[in-house]
Amino acid sequence: MLLQSSREITSISLPVMESFYTLQGEGFHQGRAAYFIRLGGCDVGCVWCDVKESWDASMHPTKTVEEIFSQAEQEINKEKISQQQKPIIVITGGEPLLHNLDALTATFQHAGYETNIETSGSSPLSGNWNWICLSPKKFKAPLPEIVSKANELKVVIFNKHDFDWAEQYAAQTSPGCKLYLQPEWEKRAVVTPLIIDYIKANPRWEMSIQIHKYINVP
Repeated sequence: MLLQSSREITSISLPVMESFYTLQGEGFHQGRAAYFIRLGGCDVGCVWCDVKESWDASMHPTKTVEEIFSQAEQEINKEKISQQQKPIIVITGGEPLLHNLDALTATFQHAGYETNIETSGSSPLSGNWNWICLSPKKFKAPLPEIVSKANELKVVIFNKHDFDWAEQYAAQTSPGCKLYLQPEWEKRAVVTPLIIDYIKANPRWEMSIQIHKYINVP
C-alpha cells in the first residue's frame, strides 16, 4: 500500500466545536499554557457533562487538519512565543477518539508540539500522544488497552460510591500512572470534603480542581 502524501493527510476533516488558547485547568498539567481543540461527537452521555452541545458532531463545522493546524499557529503566534516555548496541544471533546487522530497528532508533533488527549477511553485509541489523560465514565466503560496506556487517571467524583469505582480502574493502570480525584462541579461543596478525607487516607491519589472555572478562563 502506498503511503499517503502529506497533502492527503492534512486534508482529512474533523468536526471542531471550538478551539482556544488558555491554561490547562485540571490534572497533571494544571497551570500550563495549552491550546485546546474540542472535537464534536460523543456517545458516552454523562448526565453532568458541561459541554453537552459537543455531543452531536453534525452540529459543528468540519475543518481539515491543515486548517486546524494553521488556525492554532495563528492564535498561538499572536502571543509572540519563542519556538522553544511551545504550549501543549490538548485534544478534547465530546469524545475525541470517535475520530481517527493519527494525522492531527502527526502534524502537530512534526511542528514540535506536545500532544495531549482527554478521553473517556471508550473508543479505540488513535493518534500519537505525549500524554493520555483517561477520565472513565460509568455510562460507557473504557477499553482495557487504553486504561493500561494512560499516563493519568482522572476520576470525577459525583457521590461517595465513586471512590470504590475509581479504585477498580486504578488497579488496572500502569505503575507510573498519576491518579487524580476531581469533584463534579455542581456537587463540589458536598464531595470536596469527602475527597480530601479520602486522599489523606489514600495518599497515592491527588486532587484535581478545575482552576479554570475559578480564575474565569476557558
